Amino acid sequence: MQRRRFLQGALGGGIASSLIGCAKTSKPVNHSLPLSPAGLPMQTGPLAPINAQPDRIISTNVCTRPFRAQGPRIEVEKSGNKTLIHNYGHGGSGWSLSWGTAALAESLITADKQTPLAVVGCGAVGLTTAIHCQRAGYKVTIYAKERPPYVRSSYATGIWSPDSRIVTLDHARAFADRWQWMARLSYLRFQTLLGLAGTPVEWTTMFRMADKPFDDHGGHNIPGEPPYPDYSKALLSDLTPKEYDLSAGQSPFNAPYVRQFPLLMFNISAYSQHLLDVFHRGGGKVVDRSLSSVDDFKQFGESVIVNCTGYGAKALLNDDSIIPVRGQTCKLIPQDEVKYGIQYFDQHTSVYPRRDGLLVQAGAEGDFNNPLANIDPQESVHAVEQLAKIMQSIKTRT
Repeated sequence: MQRRRFLQGALGGGIASSLIGCAKTSKPVNHSLPLSPAGLPMQTGPLAPINAQPDRIISTNVCTRPFRAQGPRIEVEKSGNKTLIHNYGHGGSGWSLSWGTAALAESLITADKQTPLAVVGCGAVGLTTAIHCQRAGYKVTIYAKERPPYVRSSYATGIWSPDSRIVTLDHARAFADRWQWMARLSYLRFQTLLGLAGTPVEWTTMFRMADKPFDDHGGHNIPGEPPYPDYSKALLSDLTPKEYDLSAGQSPFNAPYVRQFPLLMFNISAYSQHLLDVFHRGGGKVVDRSLSSVDDFKQFGESVIVNCTGYGAKALLNDDSIIPVRGQTCKLIPQDEVKYGIQYFDQHTSVYPRRDGLLVQAGAEGDFNNPLANIDPQESVHAVEQLAKIMQSIKTRT
């Protein structure tokens, strides 16, 4: 119970005490990490061009991000003799906040250790929650209709984006402390995964481009979306990688405005398998089960159930607070020599150099509040063609 009181007290007492486990200290608290991302080397010299041709597309996928205006639902609900702990609604930040939200959810469990525990959902949040509960001493079974690589989380972009569609600006102040706590804990956990076999987590170099000054370039640049807080800039200044504005002479691209920065990236195929392996080594098992309504929770033998169903919670719980945000990606054949990515939100095109393929993300008007999971091949073809135009500029400038 001591650790649970610490977790709950950290949220009320502020971030300064939460990461060191002590609310009173005679020395100033320094949250800087031994290896700050600001000190990571930047990309120099010519960039290897991406072979951006539509005939190199090897897969196309669509995911539905579960966005809630007030932030994710992490709370306890009693249902008969069952205790439900809800842990869903993380927008585009599920992978990034997964370890922090897992710790928060586990802190709400009041059952004795070694109590059999059910986790519903086998995506980013479900897997990390199950592992965290295992490490806390619970015997955990995951119940899920699907498991990686066929869960929605497997179709995500897979980058460190802890404030991506996590809460609206209207609710930002109330959610700030909880978000910062989850983001910092998650970030520290990811540092322990660097250098593992299979490279589940690694740093890459990113170039962000814009057609107008960055100070005027907000959010995801898609009409119809609400404004979001820039939590990373405001609350993680000691963790957020330093960004460098490049002059025309420095930039390898023709875009009017270019920034360069290091970015933490998750190779989702390898990372998901790593999480599954850790869970199984801890004695966990995954059981196939489909749920269609909240009454289905009564069928569980476990008295404590952690609900990590993501977007599925909208139908399962009739939760109209969940707003779907459609996202389509495609993969190009991997290029080992490409060690950088691009974000060009004005052209609705981004690319990330994942090990399982160059992941091209196509943003489109109408994605917000769009529940359709249909694949539009032309959408990805257009994004790849836009990427090809950028590559033409890279060839002439390098």
